[in-house]
Amino acid sequence: MNLEGVEKTMLLTLFAKAKHSQQKNHKFYDSKAIEVISKVDYNFSAAEKDKLMQLGTIARTIVLDEMVGDYIKAHPDCAIVNIASGMDTRFNRLDNCRIYWYNVDLENSAHYRLKYIEDTDRVKTLANSAMDPDWAEEIKIRNDILFIIEGLTMYLTQKDVGDILNIIDDNFEKCTVFMEIMPPISVKNTKEESVEETNSKFIWGVEKGHELTKFNNNFKWIKDVNLFDGVNVFKPHYRVVTWLPPLRKRMDYIAVLEK
Repeated sequence: MNLEGVEKTMLLTLFAKAKHSQQKNHKFYDSKAIEVISKVDYNFSAAEKDKLMQLGTIARTIVLDEMVGDYIKAHPDCAIVNIASGMDTRFNRLDNCRIYWYNVDLENSAHYRLKYIEDTDRVKTLANSAMDPDWAEEIKIRNDILFIIEGLTMYLTQKDVGDILNIIDDNFEKCTVFMEIMPPISVKNTKEESVEETNSKFIWGVEKGHELTKFNNNFKWIKDVNLFDGVNVFKPHYRVVTWLPPLRKRMDYIAVLEK
């Protein structure tokens, strides 16, 4: 398969989306994920049993689909840059037939993606590390742009995250960033069996999104969106506990930054 370590996690999240889409009570439907999973030669037995990974992926997808969908409605001719895109298929779910979409990922991951999910006239895959500034030169729209950084920062160092923000700052005058963050307590204590099977480790996190402005003060922190908001859509009965502050502090969130 020629995927190593963290690269394999992109198949786990795709599997979770495909499985959820085939359930009667699905909150989103991803036909592309179902199609690709049917073709991929990979042992998904660990992912099948990893309910925590599945719940997190579903919650994150529900939250980000709503956030990105709202952005597209307000900016119908925007460009969206999905950093460390993996096998993400959000374009297929949210396309308004006007947006431009860029997927940025490591060369090996990008080439693997293109085997199963082809580019189009409005979708382009860029084979670059998130910390390689060369990818920014390929983005044609410069002043109406959304960056999605999903399922990545917990595998990086603080310097890496700062470098990504600096690349965005150096190349784009006006933009919005949706960045998923894992709190430090969860970096230390979260155990997702299917992720560990890929020899991937969580490394970094921060408590609140406003801490990201310390890395580059040209960004303004707008808000944090807790992924329990997505859990509550998928599992409404969880609402009885997901409001509890100690529990919410352990859940990943989407930090919203603007420049």
